[in-house]
Amino acid sequence: MSLRALIAEDEPLARRLLAEYLRPHADIHIVAEADNGLDAARAITELKPELVFLDIQMPRLTGLEVLELTGRRDGIIFTTAYDQHALRAFELHAVDYLLKPFSQARFDAALERARRLLGQAAPGLERLLAPAGPGIARVLVRDGEGLQVLPVDDIAYIEAQADQVAFHAHGREHLKNQRISELEALLDPARFVRVHRSFIINLAALQGLERTDSDAHLARMRNGKRIPVSRSGYERLRKAI
Repeated sequence: MSLRALIAEDEPLARRLLAEYLRPHADIHIVAEADNGLDAARAITELKPELVFLDIQMPRLTGLEVLELTGRRDGIIFTTAYDQHALRAFELHAVDYLLKPFSQARFDAALERARRLLGQAAPGLERLLAPAGPGIARVLVRDGEGLQVLPVDDIAYIEAQADQVAFHAHGREHLKNQRISELEALLDPARFVRVHRSFIINLAALQGLERTDSDAHLARMRNGKRIPVSRSGYERLRKAI
């Protein structure tokens, strides 16, 4: 079986070394290289390579932030020059870490492990990617034919649309293939509240609450949008504010 690989590494010499180490593996083809985290996230989303060699420290986005934004969980081999990252990964049984400098033999062993784990979520990786602070700070969304990083602070509200979510920010709608329940678990509950099965609102964008003729509630947002609030959503909202 032929595998496509992405090399995401900000150092040209390190990219060249990884390509050289891949040369004996005729079944693996490099489909792209990235020298920063944002380009790596774009390549993962657009090309969907089976294998990703991902540096931890990169400009624009770190390796862990790339995984957080793309939702990628399998076929990842991290590379790092820092012992503390490697030790944490092995402790959590993440896919694998290559501690620089590494040999061809060590690279081959990591590659074999990644092949075995391909198609499976690595044990402990979800914990490794769990936000260190109160919720994620940004999401990766489509912008025309490309991708962009959207700070969560810019999002007024989020709307479920079948298996997608729509992020409403600055008068625009950005779609992403994700379930609203998954997204809810990643956001800071002190700032984002699920007020309805189809809506999460940013409390900073909330202007007020309105009661309808049927004794239900609507959230009035600063952009003029009125969002339905369920009974359970109203209780969550009361506790949050």
